[in-house]
Amino acid sequence: DSGFVASQWALHRAQERLAWQAGEHGLALELFHGRGGSTSRGGGRSYQAIRAQPFGTVHGRMRLTEQGETISARYGHPELAVRSLEQTASAVLLASNGAGTEVRPEWRAALDDLAARSREAYRALVYEDEDFLRFFEQITPISELGRLNIGSRPPSRAGVAAGVSALRAIPWVFAWTQNRVLLPSWYGAGTALAEADLETLREMREDWPFFSSLVNTIEMALFKTDLGVAAGYLRLVDEELRSRLWEQICGELRGLRTRLLEITGEERLLASTPALLERLSHRNPWVDPLNHLQVELLSRVRA
Repeated sequence: DSGFVASQWALHRAQERLAWQAGEHGLALELFHGRGGSTSRGGGRSYQAIRAQPFGTVHGRMRLTEQGETISARYGHPELAVRSLEQTASAVLLASNGAGTEVRPEWRAALDDLAARSREAYRALVYEDEDFLRFFEQITPISELGRLNIGSRPPSRAGVAAGVSALRAIPWVFAWTQNRVLLPSWYGAGTALAEADLETLREMREDWPFFSSLVNTIEMALFKTDLGVAAGYLRLVDEELRSRLWEQICGELRGLRTRLLEITGEERLLASTPALLERLSHRNPWVDPLNHLQVELLSRVRA
């Protein structure tokens, strides 16, 4: 509903308030985290995500549910499973016993501004642009996904007016993953970060685990995004929609990529995590042909 940056900050603040209220009443707090494969459904690096939890919200206990492809990726081989459990246990212990990061008031104010601005940019496209829903239905395989018998529930909620609001989270995110745009994972962040003070952003990334995890997760989503491959899906879109909305999306991504590199000081995305960079780079040549096949088959089905 509000984009990645705003949702992450809202969740973070809610956990802080719950921890404070539980402490006030002498209650033991245990939060239950759902982690999907995609960035916008709680995906990303678990160790870093746990270490970035608000101080006082872990206390040696954490419940996780890991979903879908995350299960095979993290537990599909005995050595991987042991390593994944080691990383999770280590992060929980460190988050429970380490000293909490002092979150300065100016950092909180900066995140409030980032969340508000990114939410504004995200909703201006997704909810307020009258052409967006038609663009979404044409450039993604959302209609075709709805006809597949692969989910436990229909892609849209019953009793809700048709549109983006009626879509469930999984088909909304999965449709954008299929065409390699991954729009829910990053759109709006470029506008917000570009308007913030660069030195403050660098300081927050260096000294605040929450913001560091936020930046790193967006960076990973951006590396997985391939607008070159995604542009092939434009042949499925009505001509009058292509130039305006596509250029808007591309402009947001270009601005975000530039700003991320300014914040990290690196020459390329994921330069500080070479193992992840190598793994994702190895994957793309095998996935690219599937996208080209999908575009051709969607074109035939819709004809």
